[in-house]
Amino acid sequence: MLHHKASPVRSWRAAAPGAAVALAGAAVFPLALGSTYVTSVAMQVEILMCLALGLNFVVGYAGMLDLGFAAFFAIGSYTSGLLAVDAHWPVLATLPVAVAASLLGAVFIGTPTLRLRSDYLAVVTLGFGEIIQNIVNNLNQTGGPEGIYGIPPLSVGPLTITSTTGYYYVFFVLVVLFVAVSYRARRSRLGRAWLAIREDEDTAYAMGIKVRRYKLYAYMAGSVLGAVTGTFYGSAFVAIAPPSFGFNESLLVVMAVSMGGMGSIWGALLGAGAVVAFPEVFRQFAQARLLVFGVALVLVMVLRPQGIWPEEGLRLGRLKQSARRATRQLTHWASARLGAR
Repeated sequence: MLHHKASPVRSWRAAAPGAAVALAGAAVFPLALGSTYVTSVAMQVEILMCLALGLNFVVGYAGMLDLGFAAFFAIGSYTSGLLAVDAHWPVLATLPVAVAASLLGAVFIGTPTLRLRSDYLAVVTLGFGEIIQNIVNNLNQTGGPEGIYGIPPLSVGPLTITSTTGYYYVFFVLVVLFVAVSYRARRSRLGRAWLAIREDEDTAYAMGIKVRRYKLYAYMAGSVLGAVTGTFYGSAFVAIAPPSFGFNESLLVVMAVSMGGMGSIWGALLGAGAVVAFPEVFRQFAQARLLVFGVALVLVMVLRPQGIWPEEGLRLGRLKQSARRATRQLTHWASARLGAR
């Protein structure tokens, strides 16, 4: 059992050369392409990657279904935006306050509710996300439905970042940082406790793991990553509004994690890339692209129910077996339909 749990680490080491190539490619991507539009899409991919890595602590590591993760994204964005616009704080100076606010929100909602499981917890987190969106949508202090405008650009020493390419690299650094944190957390004692809770909560409790406390730690860790992403998000887009932090955004993050592979760092990255890039590639089909995306999502769930890149690695042999099995089933169904006619 313990030997099996070490397999994701071996998978990570085996993927290290490919990761280095991907890292180098992503570093030169905007410079080599020279397209502002493509760079902006890539930046959106990075933003979703950051959020997916944050949710992966909650869903992938600790096994808790969270349908309101965009709430922490909103807390980070609005806390930073209000301080930067109203109090004229530098964006970097607002970061600790945004993180503290998200931690407070995580403790406030997590302490009384994380004793719940499965669908009950999902409903509560969904409600929390809707509450946060309604609060920022109805308060005059947060700008109401119009949101906050005129958020100043990010300044790092003498450097002020105003271009899309500049923010691409900001979120690129965040993705690398979040990947490193996720990797270290998974290999730590805390990460092993999360995995034990995910596999069997009752057994973990019987072994002496303080289940509620560790679940709260996972919730808090995810909230920090969401708040940090939200802080730089507001600065990158100059303005923020409530629709950017609704249920649809939470659903996209959940979709990225589930498509990529719950608990898998590489899976979260690939899932986020697929969720953002796929509709953009098929944009020429207008509204039909959503249908195409839905069909592709169903195929991924059928062929790779464990995700594109699960914790134990790619295991392409299983993918071939799943494809052959799906082909046989489709052929059998078609033959039965033709025979019925």
